[in-house]
Amino acid sequence: MTPPRPARRDDRWDGRLAILTGVARRGQVGEAVARALGERGATLALLDRDGTEAGARAAELRDAGIDATAWPCDLTDHASLGAVAAQVAARHPAGADALVCLAGGFAALGPVRESIPEGWDRMLAINLATAYATTRAFLPALRTARGSIVYFASAAVMPGGTGEGIAAYAAAKAGVVALMHAVAAEERPNGVRANALAPTAIRTDTNVAAMGATATYVERETVAEWVTFLCSPVSGPVSGQLVQLG
Repeated sequence: MTPPRPARRDDRWDGRLAILTGVARRGQVGEAVARALGERGATLALLDRDGTEAGARAAELRDAGIDATAWPCDLTDHASLGAVAAQVAARHPAGADALVCLAGGFAALGPVRESIPEGWDRMLAINLATAYATTRAFLPALRTARGSIVYFASAAVMPGGTGEGIAAYAAAKAGVVALMHAVAAEERPNGVRANALAPTAIRTDTNVAAMGATATYVERETVAEWVTFLCSPVSGPVSGQLVQLG
């Protein structure tokens, strides 16, 4: 696949809507993705369960001249998401050009026999259920604009990955890949594309605190460039692809 290219005139997002989930926490990859899209002119709708933090991130983006609004929402609650999707659609009748499913989290629960069922349920909820519910809610808006979806998988589900000690996380991310392939096939007639990124550890504040500053990371800016590339018309008809980073 062609790698990301520098921003071009036809890569501008002026007047186009990008919906991002899981961008409330400072120092995470969502912060970089939101800024990259916003600096290209995108209007941003930030969805997160933590309305206070999402509002703070939106305010920071507006201070930088980026059109951003926060939408507090439980991303596993279909009724809540449906209500937000209706409000976003009323404000943006031209539809959504991008949906970036960044919501998720990581936990190493140990060997399957020793794992805690509640931990397993949480991994599937925050990584897979959020991606499914958000996709379902916003597909009408994406169809209107013939937009693009970017999901986040993991290098753990790529060939050679074992999922040892992280079975719940790996299973959730494998589910995200299956969801991506299904959406790419089902929505092709509607002009909606779907792809996924499978990064190794990203240099976020959380990962640096846990793994140290000298570990090998994928930079947040690299991830952001790939997201904007896959969401943009410059990536052409690319759909149904899983891209490993790192």
